[in-house]
Amino acid sequence: MTDTTMKKFTKLAAAAIAGVALFIGTNAKAQSDSKLRFGIAAEVGVPTGNASNFSNIYAGITPRLQYGADEGLAWTLTSGFYNFFGKNVNITPTVTAKAGDVGIVPLKLGVKGFFADNLYFGAEAGAGFETNKGGNTKLIVAPGIGYANTSWDISARYENFSGQNTSYGLVGLRVAYGFKL
Repeated sequence: MTDTTMKKFTKLAAAAIAGVALFIGTNAKAQSDSKLRFGIAAEVGVPTGNASNFSNIYAGITPRLQYGADEGLAWTLTSGFYNFFGKNVNITPTVTAKAGDVGIVPLKLGVKGFFADNLYFGAEAGAGFETNKGGNTKLIVAPGIGYANTSWDISARYENFSGQNTSYGLVGLRVAYGFKL
C-alpha cells in the first residue's frame, strides 16, 4: 500500500469506527438503565512545542460517547475538530508573515477513573488526522483531570501529537454538556 492509500484507509477506518459507535449509542435509547452517555464540548487552549511557533491559540469542538463500565470507571470515544489559529511569525527581522491555520480531526479511545465524588483522572490515546494539504496522521496521547456531574463535564488536559519526526501539543480546557442515551 502506498503512503497516500494508507492515509485514506486510516481516515476511512476512523470515520467508520466513529459512525458505528454513534449508531450503537443512538440505538441504546430503548434501554432504561443505559450506561451510555453522549456529550458535546467546546474547547480552547494554548499550543505547546513546535505548534507554539505558528499558533498562539487553538479552539475545537469534540463530541464524546461514554460507557460507564462500573461505578468508578468509564470508557470514552472522542472525535471532533481542532483548529490551531496561525499567528504572525518573523521571516526576517523586518518581515513578518501570517502562518496558516492547522486543522486536526482527533479519534481517541480513553478511560476515566473517578477518585472522588465527580472528580476523575482521564487518559486518551488515538490518531490525529491533519486536514491541511499533505497532512499527516499523528499519534495522540492525552492525560487529564476533570469534574463531571449528570449534565456537565469540565476537564483540563495536556495532549501530545507525534509522528513524521515532529511533535507538538496543547494544554486545553474542555467544557461539555452531556446526557444519557
